[in-house]
Amino acid sequence: MRLLLDTHLLLWAAASSKRLPGEARALLEDAANEVFFSAASIWEIAIKSSLGRADFRIDLAALQSALPRMGLTELPVSAAHAVGVTKLPSIHRDPFDRLLIAQSIAEPLTLLTNDAVLARYWDGVRIV
Repeated sequence: MRLLLDTHLLLWAAASSKRLPGEARALLEDAANEVFFSAASIWEIAIKSSLGRADFRIDLAALQSALPRMGLTELPVSAAHAVGVTKLPSIHRDPFDRLLIAQSIAEPLTLLTNDAVLARYWDGVRIV
């Protein structure tokens, strides 16, 4: 399975947090799965960290170097992904989540998230 992690799951996986749901952990550890993280998630973390958000305090350089060692592949943001956002209904207001949805549809990738609202976009969203 080809998976795209949402930003919170990405942070929890990188930190080996107990907040990472067991189902997500199992999917990440399954060697048969190809797991991606979006450059948009790194951008989101950078912005929210600079705004002082406690849940986004992280050393971005350390995170960036750790993700490939964890077996995760970076998914760049393309113009096609950005255009895909314009085709989405106004279900969710967070621009980063909307971009992750557009990326998951375009590639296609199963988006792993703990945000049940995102499942309203398409059946390629898996709530964990």
